[in-house]
Parts: sequence; C-alpha cells; structure tokens
Amino acid sequence: MVAQLNHTIVWCSNQSASAKFLADMLGRAAPKRFGHFDVVELDNGVSLDFAKTEGQIQPQHYAFLISEADFDAVFTRIKDRGLEFWADPRGSRPGEINHNDGGRGVYFHDPDGHYLEVITRPYGSGG
Repeated sequence: MVAQLNHTIVWCSNQSASAKFLADMLGRAAPKRFGHFDVVELDNGVSLDFAKTEGQIQPQHYAFLISEADFDAVFTRIKDRGLEFWADPRGSRPGEINHNDGGRGVYFHDPDGHYLEVITRPYGSGG
C-alpha cells in the first residue's frame, strides 16, 4: 500500500491573512481559493488548506524542510517582521536557531499561534 499526505486543514481566525502569512514567509505563490479554503501549495504535492473557525484555536505544529539558501531568506523575513523565534520547540532558547543534524532550524508563530518550523536537514539524518 502507498499512502501520501495530500492536504491538511489549518484552522484559523482569519484564513486569508494566515494563508498569506505562510505563503509570504516561505516564498510561495499567493494562496489560491478552493471552495471555502485558502490553499498554500508546497513542492511535494501537499497543500495546507486554511479555514476559518469561530471557536478557540488549538495551536498545531507545522515543520517545513527547506534549502540552506531558503533558510536564509525565511530567517531574514522573521527578523524583518520583528517576530519572536526560538531554537527549540519549548521556546527555552529564544533568539537562537539550532544546528540539529548538521543543518539549521528555527521555530516561530503564525498569526493564530501555530508553531511553524523551518529546517534544512530532516531530523535523524546525521550531521
């Protein structure tokens, strides 16, 4: 059996703002409207489909594997926007990036408090 993740729904308070934030941060094309979703397409065929909810948002974690050059661009956007960032998922290393597995990684929040992470090496890949 072959199974691939195709899409997931990201619940948010302002779906167009949240989708645009992610697309801008990752240097992606502008989100596309599909039904009642604002969709951000990723390179591996997976999409994040943003949908508005009236209820309380339970923050989720979304990690993105990117190149070293793309890390520089994303990290510059984080700093240019004055966003808080951390080297670890618990936020115990604020203002730092990590060098796990010989790459680089950083955590930051989206407008609804979802934990976004960009890494340049998959976890467990060595370094």
